[in-house]
Amino acid sequence: MFGLKGAYFYLVAIQITFIKFFKKIYFISNHYNNSLKSKIPTQVYFNPNPFLLSLISPYKKKSFKINEINVNDFWVESKNKNIYDHHNFLWLSLIDRKVDGKSIQKIIYLWMFKYSKFKRKVWENSTLSDRVISWILNIDIIINNGTFEFKKKFFQNIILQCNHLKKNIRFEKNPIKKVQALSALILSGIIFKEYEENYNFGIKALEKFVYSNFDDDGFPLTRSPNDLIFFAKYFLLCHEIIKDAQQYMPECLDEIIQKNLMCIKFFKTPNNQTPLFNGASEKILYYYEKYLENFKVSKKSTKQIIGGIFHAKSKQQVLYFDIGEPPSKNFSKNYQSGPLSFEYFLDGIKIITNCGFGNNISPKAELISRLTASQSTLTINDTSITKFERNKLINRVFGNSIKNSFKTSDLKFKTDKNLISCSASHNGYEKNFNCIHKREVYLDQNNNKLNGVDHIFKKRDGIPIRYVLRFHLNPELSAVKTISGNSALIQISKNKSLIFTIQDENLEIEKSIYLGGKKILDNTCITISGNLVNKDKFFNWEIKKKI
Repeated sequence: MFGLKGAYFYLVAIQITFIKFFKKIYFISNHYNNSLKSKIPTQVYFNPNPFLLSLISPYKKKSFKINEINVNDFWVESKNKNIYDHHNFLWLSLIDRKVDGKSIQKIIYLWMFKYSKFKRKVWENSTLSDRVISWILNIDIIINNGTFEFKKKFFQNIILQCNHLKKNIRFEKNPIKKVQALSALILSGIIFKEYEENYNFGIKALEKFVYSNFDDDGFPLTRSPNDLIFFAKYFLLCHEIIKDAQQYMPECLDEIIQKNLMCIKFFKTPNNQTPLFNGASEKILYYYEKYLENFKVSKKSTKQIIGGIFHAKSKQQVLYFDIGEPPSKNFSKNYQSGPLSFEYFLDGIKIITNCGFGNNISPKAELISRLTASQSTLTINDTSITKFERNKLINRVFGNSIKNSFKTSDLKFKTDKNLISCSASHNGYEKNFNCIHKREVYLDQNNNKLNGVDHIFKKRDGIPIRYVLRFHLNPELSAVKTISGNSALIQISKNKSLIFTIQDENLEIEKSIYLGGKKILDNTCITISGNLVNKDKFFNWEIKKKI
């Protein structure tokens, strides 16, 4: 059932599960809750800018109208189906600060009455951390005209929750939740002089985190653009508050933000999103433009490869090409098995896409989105290159991580006045099917077209395989097969279309699904398929404007 490595992770998972079980019992005990009590701060020494909460808040144009809510019923579960969505208090970014102060105070008072002691869902690290951050950023309106007893209890609750984070942060394996917790601790150490140690602790831990979770370019080791955006948000939040409070600014924070923002600039697509690789979903990035300027991030970067993604750009074309290897198991829970997949833009419109990450839709959608067939690349015998952990216990502890890996090789890239090219190979199909896949892409800057060559190299003859090359289209586009059989007309608008051509092969137009948003969308996929036994094979294809 398990190999040696799998058995190791299984045993570790058992150990961690037992520890978590006993911790749950201990956390609800009076002894533990009493251990969280410590000196209560007497006053707030710095009021942060409350509008910085919009950096991390998921709320966009929605409104949260406190005056339409019966405050007394706010924490009654029968009255509020999504009660746990409110425990992070990120909705505070939407309040009317002129009129909602008393209502907010009442809501928090009732929360403290009901949830001041550990409760598993309410005190989950991510929820707790965002709640502390939200409270701190809005502390002026929360305590304004509040009684001495309310202020005392409110300050105490912040410290109780921070002490819980401090006691348990070393056990937090999720890097996302760890950054949230460290941010909460840093902020608490800024506003309360009595807890300056929280600031020092948080900064020191943050430095270690940066050095162990990012590559030299400042890109997360998860290889996920979504993680990049998430980390950058919390780093920027801490940076802006530290700067406003005139506290010591750690060099590593300035440095990682500079690198993060350069990576964001690298990955920002013409439609102000990120390309759909390794857990990425549709994210709007225009908000970060001002930070690119504020931090004086270089407008020109010599980097063509960051995080295993090759980026080519001409006046009218943009290409993202995955030439990287999978991350290590500890960083792979969002990895999508798409070696040599690519996304292509022409005239600011995405033409070829990967299917996106389905975690916002359902666990099943997430699993489908991680398969090789959901990326614009080659599959053999309907097999996904990377296998994912199916053991429920290991998944629960380590996340849905990968079980195997592969190597990329033969990387070559070149840029001249007329042509940008890149090529690479991977051995993901060598072990099971004795095949090597190589892809070459050529961005023609003069003629605004993309050419590609896919090679299947047979390491040993006699083993039959079935290959499928997939080119997933932007769900807003449609395609029809032409009479010739070797080309497809891609309709962009009423008067604008592209032609996809494959030499010496027939193609098909098939239905597919797009999982990059909050719901499943139908889209179209251009496929080239066939059988191969005793020889190598290559495919020449082209995407260009229809004349």
